[in-house]
Amino acid sequence: MRVSVFGLGYVGCVSAACLAGMGHEVIGVDVNQVKIDLVNDGKAPVVEERIGELIAEVVRTGALRATGDVREAVMGSEVSLVCVGTPSEPNGSLCTTYLERVTEQIGIALAEGGEQGGRHTVVFRSTMLPGTCLNLLVPILEKYVGGTAGVDIGVAVNPEFLREGTSVRDFFDPPKTVIGELDPASGDVVTALYDGLPGEVFRVPVPTAEAIKYADNAFHGLKIGFANELGAVCQALGVDSHQVMDVFLADRKLNISPAYLRPGFAFGGSCLPKDLRSLVHAARRADVSVPILAHVLPSNSDHLQRAVELVERTGKRRVGLFGLSFKPGTDDLRESPLVELAERLYGKGYDLKIHDANVSLSRLLGANREYIETRLPHLAQLLADSVDEVLEHAEVCLVGTRDPAVLAALPHGDGPVIIDLIRLPDAEARRAEPGYMGLAW
Repeated sequence: MRVSVFGLGYVGCVSAACLAGMGHEVIGVDVNQVKIDLVNDGKAPVVEERIGELIAEVVRTGALRATGDVREAVMGSEVSLVCVGTPSEPNGSLCTTYLERVTEQIGIALAEGGEQGGRHTVVFRSTMLPGTCLNLLVPILEKYVGGTAGVDIGVAVNPEFLREGTSVRDFFDPPKTVIGELDPASGDVVTALYDGLPGEVFRVPVPTAEAIKYADNAFHGLKIGFANELGAVCQALGVDSHQVMDVFLADRKLNISPAYLRPGFAFGGSCLPKDLRSLVHAARRADVSVPILAHVLPSNSDHLQRAVELVERTGKRRVGLFGLSFKPGTDDLRESPLVELAERLYGKGYDLKIHDANVSLSRLLGANREYIETRLPHLAQLLADSVDEVLEHAEVCLVGTRDPAVLAALPHGDGPVIIDLIRLPDAEARRAEPGYMGLAW
């Protein structure tokens, strides 16, 4: 099929490359010329496992190219995937500005293009609250196209379940495929896009598809918060929280997944915090009380504050932080708990050095760069080029990454205080060392 993908961030970039890898003819669309040029040069605009090799191959074969011309992309495709961001507004509501803008642009392009020899289908892959597609985006599309959605134009919602760091693998081996179809023909188009991929396919009403992503992300956030609170309580009682959780996870009869149920550091990223905020905001507007969901993010913030308090407890001022992105194997800094930790420590006047092998200020683009320039504008002065540079500087080292180079270099015995945010592989042995402090175990 001929596919246009709007937005070349993590979701759009991976979706475009993987669809091209499946044999589709794909045009990526973005307003950022740097991203367009990178893709057309066969280079990935994001750090992600396997994405670099995949983009190089599909660009070389001509299966993928990028442009900033909306009309060219729409006229050159049968189906458009919308993968633009839906960030949080200051009050927690969902920002749909980019969704509305792209929908309008696609509608104008379709109206100008006239007959293409078949019905064009617009597929929304961005995360959005139930009702957004039917009540906001479909009317925009119909206004500019001058036709009826489900008759003249196909419309579907196709939420993604890609985990940054393993998103290429997740695309080709999905846990499920969810298609919210406005009409059966729209659903058929999306089904054909993923023909040959494993996993169960769910064809559901559009609002159901919108809600499924929130159900997943809300539960994922809840699991992380639950484990960390339990870990903190167990630590206060002198109990090994991982022994407790090992027994807890052995019970499979209640269908509790092991995913995320390990005490560790705070959660973050571009999806979970944003989606929890917007879901709680929507519930409040509807006068629905959601006390558990409303307290997941405050609980997460309290857990992050425990790490700050561990640093304060040492009485030392020179601090090293290993890890900055919200998840290993990516350079995504948006709502990273490690960025928040660095911001709090820097704000308290600590002399801070940071090392993350995946984070280079010169490579940060778009919303990722805008976020870090807002939250941690002094990042260039804080980043260290090597593990040794941090170790030489620090009296206290916070370990928030499982990078093998970091783990191999961490000293035992004499040296900086080690504050373990991830439960190091040798945590049990380190417990006996006076310079070791675990966050939740």
